Amino acid sequence: MSILVDKNTKVLVQGITGREGAFHTEQMMKAGTSVVAGMTPGKGGQTALGVPVYDTVKEATTHHHIDASIIFVPAPGAADAALEAAHAGIPLVVLITEGIPTLDMVKAVAEIKAMGNVRLIGGNCPGLITPGECKLGIMPANVFKRGKVGLISRSGTVTYETAKALSDAGYGISTCIGIGGDPIIGTTFKDLLPLFNEDPETEAVVICGEIGGSDEEDAAEYIKARMKKPVVGFIGGRSAPKGKKMGHAGAIIMGNVGTPESKLAAFADADVPVADTIDDIVELVRAKLG
Repeated sequence: MSILVDKNTKVLVQGITGREGAFHTEQMMKAGTSVVAGMTPGKGGQTALGVPVYDTVKEATTHHHIDASIIFVPAPGAADAALEAAHAGIPLVVLITEGIPTLDMVKAVAEIKAMGNVRLIGGNCPGLITPGECKLGIMPANVFKRGKVGLISRSGTVTYETAKALSDAGYGISTCIGIGGDPIIGTTFKDLLPLFNEDPETEAVVICGEIGGSDEEDAAEYIKARMKKPVVGFIGGRSAPKGKKMGHAGAIIMGNVGTPESKLAAFADADVPVADTIDDIVELVRAKLG
């Protein structure tokens, strides 16, 4: 099994006729993803990569069963694109676009969460993948091998490096989700841990976090109270100089919240070992699973 996406997931691509949308749609198809339709305003009636293109998401959903939408729309319209997909009844919306105005995301995330039946991943994220079945994102599929470790990460590059290391070591990935590094995102570590907790294929979970924000501390609370499976952590940016502006927009430290020390302490309290390097992640997983 897996979480969120599998070989049966039917996908709509918003922005399929743009350069990025077309390139990544082709890569997703090569990875086994079932892309059934595209959507670009003004391009309705055309085809792209062999799939029909529609002017609106609603029009696409009247002609196709769609389980998930992935968005390659420029930043000024990206939050509205996510809302359009949500209001059309698509249960999983993946927002790849970076640089989305923060206030746009505040409105979109609040509105989508209030709906209660739609999950938004991102924005500014690499997406998610169940290796060999469905890639809903921009990650290089070749570094992901199917296996038994669930992976959640805030950083795209760390996601790929960790997945390759775990795959090369023979553990592989059940499902990997890149949640994005912006201050306002649709899905957090804490939101995804219950899904991995109930997935029979996942035997351990790796959380790749980074300095800033409180997502890791919130995840640690859930792990301590409810997690049944072993969890390994990694915190990027631990050596960053204080006051230095760097990395993701979400890497903001306020007082004692979001510091490397607060995240390490929270994980320690939840009995989550924290790796110093990507290679250490593999060793810690090995210690948990054998």
